[in-house]
Amino acid sequence: MTNRFTAVTMAALVLAAAAQAAGALQLGDPMPMTTVKMKSVSGKEVTLSEAAGPKGTLVIFSCNHCPWVKAWETRIAALGNELPAKGIGVVAINSNDPAAYPGDDYADMVTRAKARGFAFPYVVDSTSDVARAFGATHTPEAFLFDRAGKLVYHGTIDDNAQDAAKVEHHYLADAADALLAGKPIAAAETKSIGCSLKLRPRS
Repeated sequence: MTNRFTAVTMAALVLAAAAQAAGALQLGDPMPMTTVKMKSVSGKEVTLSEAAGPKGTLVIFSCNHCPWVKAWETRIAALGNELPAKGIGVVAINSNDPAAYPGDDYADMVTRAKARGFAFPYVVDSTSDVARAFGATHTPEAFLFDRAGKLVYHGTIDDNAQDAAKVEHHYLADAADALLAGKPIAAAETKSIGCSLKLRPRS
């Protein structure tokens, strides 16, 4: 995995910068698609409004197959399980087309959520329209909103997918801590590095 990450990091940075500049939500923008029902691995349908917490909401675009997701997944699960008790709702969204990547189908989502111990909703964006509305381009890609539903952080998880022990900047966790403390977020926008989203064709 190390060689793979080393080989693609620069290309991913360039692609991420271009894609995010083109269409992602901007800081201060409201959360879109809040009433769209998405099937969770629990079998229940969940909306972003229902997943929201009293102090904010974290939305992470994720999937099952991406090596970048797998590299960060333990950290994502730990943070995602911790934040709801502090007042920040969490939801992970899989917008990938399982026809293109069978490993991203619902059954594998259920298996993966159980294996990683997700205590937050992991849902299917069945049309990929939620990802389009957010302007999401990668997995994983994080969007953190305040209690008013305004975007306050967008980007990556931290600065070292390969080795959690060598992380110097915990971008997402630090942003959540600042939000909870009512303080400015030092790095409110970072480049999301990962696999490109494999969106379903528009209907």
